[in-house]
Amino acid sequence: MTATLELGALADTTEIAAGWHRVCAVAELEPAWGEAALIAGRQVALFRTGPSEVFAVAHQDPATGAHVMARGILGSRGTRPTIVSPLHKEVYDLETGECFGTAAVRLETFRTRIADGFVEVEA
Repeated sequence: MTATLELGALADTTEIAAGWHRVCAVAELEPAWGEAALIAGRQVALFRTGPSEVFAVAHQDPATGAHVMARGILGSRGTRPTIVSPLHKEVYDLETGECFGTAAVRLETFRTRIADGFVEVEA
């Protein structure tokens, strides 16, 4: 599944670019599997790690610029949930975007919430 949040026929999207955006039903996200979504013109990777826990990060790999993060491997470092880039295997904290291997590289993260059974992302 690839979710796309339609912006409609708005000529100027700056009014809706900031704030919460409803993306998809939580049930549409397979646990432990990434999905890509287009939210307010940005490619975002979504990961459902539990019944009511969803993380959102930039789909663009910060080390290479390729849009591949939804195909990354989920894991953890202690209690910190992680995503591993499918290209160069850099490990990122899903909550903070911190790269464990290269301090100068950071993955953009987005706040998420579940409202009425739907995933919403703040972008």
